Amino acid sequence: MKILVINAGSSSLKYQLFDMEKGEVMSKGGCERIGAGGSITHKVPGQENYSMDVDLPTHDEALQLVFSLLTDKVHGVISGIDEISAVGHRVAHGGEKYTKSSRVDKELIDYLETIVPINPLHGPPAILGMRACLRLLPNVPQVAVFDTSFYSEIEDYRYIYALPYEYYTEDKIRRYGFHGTSHRYVSQKTAEVLGKDIKDLKMITCHLGNGSSITAVDGGKAIDTSMGFTPQEGIAMGTRSGSIDPTIIPYIMKKRNISPDEMSDVLNKKSGLLGITGLSNDFRNCLAAAQSGNKRAELALKILANGIKKHIGAYAAEMNGLDVLVFTAGIGENQSEIRRMTCENMEWLGIEIDNDKNDNFTRGVPFDITKEGSKVKVMIVPTDEEYMIALDTQSLVK
Repeated sequence: MKILVINAGSSSLKYQLFDMEKGEVMSKGGCERIGAGGSITHKVPGQENYSMDVDLPTHDEALQLVFSLLTDKVHGVISGIDEISAVGHRVAHGGEKYTKSSRVDKELIDYLETIVPINPLHGPPAILGMRACLRLLPNVPQVAVFDTSFYSEIEDYRYIYALPYEYYTEDKIRRYGFHGTSHRYVSQKTAEVLGKDIKDLKMITCHLGNGSSITAVDGGKAIDTSMGFTPQEGIAMGTRSGSIDPTIIPYIMKKRNISPDEMSDVLNKKSGLLGITGLSNDFRNCLAAAQSGNKRAELALKILANGIKKHIGAYAAEMNGLDVLVFTAGIGENQSEIRRMTCENMEWLGIEIDNDKNDNFTRGVPFDITKEGSKVKVMIVPTDEEYMIALDTQSLVK
């Protein structure tokens, strides 16, 4: 079975084609600047990457180009589109209705349209991608895999905010959580690597990238997570502030005479590492600046590490224990300094890392950085959300 995984953004479209029998990626790539020119990068293992600039007015044209490259005599990996057995779509938000991966149909898309007001950034492009695939592949089964679904069993006292209750019942304001597909994958992969039954493990998974979230996983189920009503809540991120005193928002709006949209722009695009350093939202640039003596960059790294540390302590308390701490995603997998800063002075909780292993880890594979004698396992586990989407799609289609 060959499954195409699609991740549609407002002006981008990423794809991966999986051979599920072999468990391998046959091809992957992405279209950029859709609606404003256009370009595509197409990758096939063992071949030189292929890139070109091309006019891509809509997601339909982008998908048509993807299909033509997948079946191309030189750059392709399949003889025809009919070899694609199913399409899996990454969808950030399923609201309260879609709490597990589901077949794409009119009812699903109509519902996603209704929750665009609470998912304005990620909702519309995901819908565009699904509609385009349905038009171009009308006879191929399609599945929506939701980032929020991993959190569907969180207890109400953990997802209800202390606001007037009708804001939840009428406006659906609650903690939804995000990056769930990543957290689900790495928690399952960690249990597999350790040779343990996931039902016997208390885990904290740290998905750290330009957007970051931390999840408490008890017995394979998410019981709490740092992101909330939007991906804005939680720890400081590349350009997002993370959790702040809510009264700061109206105070700044009045003092600086800015609109709600402008305030949202500040919180989502001008804060986080970028806001603190004034230099960059890229952790690597901030780390280099800190190592060169830039005090604001040093401050940004301390704020980030301290935020992660606080969530680890809180989630260990909620789960009444901790067996495994997992780092994943761009920063979590690749930046030894943030792992070191996070795990420093955590011996009381049983967390101790081997600094030599932490600095000399093997990239791209699960790697144990636990210090001998540590009560808690500390792991680096590369995430693979696309493969998780493909697995869910395969399961539903079969």
